[in-house]
Amino acid sequence: MNSSADPGALGLRERKKIRTRNAIRDNAMRLFKEQGFAATTVFQIAEAADVSPSTFFRYFPNKDAVALTDDIDDLMIAAVRGAPEGLSALATLRHAFETTFDAMTDEAIAFEQQRQELISSVPELRTAMVDGFKHNVDLIRTLMAERTGVDPDSLEMKVFAGAVIGALLAVVAPAADYRRDVDAVLDRLEQGIELKLTGRPAPEH
Repeated sequence: MNSSADPGALGLRERKKIRTRNAIRDNAMRLFKEQGFAATTVFQIAEAADVSPSTFFRYFPNKDAVALTDDIDDLMIAAVRGAPEGLSALATLRHAFETTFDAMTDEAIAFEQQRQELISSVPELRTAMVDGFKHNVDLIRTLMAERTGVDPDSLEMKVFAGAVIGALLAVVAPAADYRRDVDAVLDRLEQGIELKLTGRPAPEH
C-alpha cells in the first residue's frame, strides 16, 4: 500500500477508495517499467488494475498524473502545523520532513524512489515536475507564513521558500536516501542562509 493514510482510522468507503487508487498506481508503475511510459495506455492500466476506464478517470485525469501525483504534501502540511511552537523556519521544516518520513513505510519510500526514477527518464514528466515546483514553493511560503506571521508575498519569504526547494532538488533522485539526504540539505541551508525567520504563534483566524 503506497498511500500514507492510516487504514484503521478510515471508514469502509475510504479504505476502498485507497485500495482502488493504489491498485491503479501500482499497476501503472509496473506497466511503465515493463513496456515503457509512452507505450502504456490508460486502458491497459485500468485492465491491469481490474477497474473500468471511467473509474480510472475518477482518480486520475490522465496517465501523466499517475506518475506525477505523490502522497507527501498532506503529510508535510500536517507535520508543519503540528510542529512545536518557537522553532525557526528551517527547524520547523526539519521537524516536518522527519515526521513525514517516519510516517512513510519502507514500501512507500521505495515507491517514491521508483516514481522519481520514472520521472527522470521521461522528458515530458520531468518538465511537468519542474513546472510543479512553483506549487511547492507556494506551499512552503503559505505554511511558513502561518507559523511566523511573515507576509507570504514578502521578498524574504519568497527567497527562503525558493532556496529550500532549490536545495531539495539535489535529493530528488532515484537513488536518494531521503531521510539522510534531506537532513544534510537542511544542515547546509542552516549554515548558509542569512534569513532568520523566527517562529512565533500564527495569528488567530
